[in-house]
Amino acid sequence: MVNRTVLAHRLFTGISQRHLARLVEELAVPWQAGLEGRRHAARGGARKRAAGAGARHQLVFVDRLVATLIHLRHDLPHAVLGLLFGVDRSTITRAIAEIRTLLAERGCAVPDRPGLRLRTLTDVFAYAQAEGIELRLDATEIQVRRPLAGRGGRRTFVSGKKKQHTMKATVIADWRGRTLWTDALRPGRMHDATAARNEGIAICFQHFPDVEVLLDDGYLGLSRDRLPDTYRAIAGLVSDRTINA
Repeated sequence: MVNRTVLAHRLFTGISQRHLARLVEELAVPWQAGLEGRRHAARGGARKRAAGAGARHQLVFVDRLVATLIHLRHDLPHAVLGLLFGVDRSTITRAIAEIRTLLAERGCAVPDRPGLRLRTLTDVFAYAQAEGIELRLDATEIQVRRPLAGRGGRRTFVSGKKKQHTMKATVIADWRGRTLWTDALRPGRMHDATAARNEGIAICFQHFPDVEVLLDDGYLGLSRDRLPDTYRAIAGLVSDRTINA
């Protein structure tokens, strides 16, 4: 088991100690509330012992947050994180599922606008239209382990571009490359334009016609969806533009 103070270093989590402390302060209360809610549902009523009684967590909240940040930044397998933190893989899996939900509900911070959070795709487009910000949209891929032979849907992870087993996510950033929104991971075989339709991005193009979005050639198929001329023109001018997510 590795020293957990070392695992909280910026090289592992990608954020400073000050930022990590703010995240802990912000997310600890809703995490505890969710935990008590699940316990209440499992008991079928109010607790019968005093607060703090019973078994102790093998992973306290800070460790759960750190493990999730390491997983998101470095894509370490749950089994490896379990070895680093000295717990079972299933413990890490449950912890990451809990923390990722909290992070998604927290939303993305807006640079230079403290207190403003973008939690949905509609929030991002509304913010861009109100502030006159040009958005960048692209998909990013990460390589994953090859699924076991015989597993259903195994071929859906094969990326036609990278010729590897990957997972993809669509990322929207501002003109400086700062992330404002990202969708859930999907199998690498799905086309970028298909993902944009499934996530509702194409619909947002129609409802926010004044927002300019920089696209690459992978999204040219969206022109068949009767998008505004702004998007067709920008997509035609840009070739293989990648966002640094």
